[in-house]
Amino acid sequence: MAERQERNPRGEEQEAEEREQAPVRGSEAYVAELFEIQKVDFALVELTLYLDTHPGDIQAVQQFNQLAQKRRQLVYPFEMKYGPMLQFGLSYTRYPWQWNDAPWPWQV
Repeated sequence: MAERQERNPRGEEQEAEEREQAPVRGSEAYVAELFEIQKVDFALVELTLYLDTHPGDIQAVQQFNQLAQKRRQLVYPFEMKYGPMLQFGLSYTRYPWQWNDAPWPWQV
């Protein structure tokens, strides 16, 4: 016979409170943080195109590397709050699977 787990009423209150405080995809904070990441992404794309034709420009390479570092610093906390930005193992996901949560970054 399977054992039935009793739920702790205090645990249910804590769960409800955590859900209320959880960051919300599509909120103003979400949009603002995503916009900061998108600005860095735009600069990285432009630098990539420039470096394709000017590979010896050391200042552009340094700027690219600085922005790549900044992007990592922005993306990690964003993904921990709101879920993954990239598929194919390029972003981590928490449990449960977060790709079901909308809106996705490209929909904002």
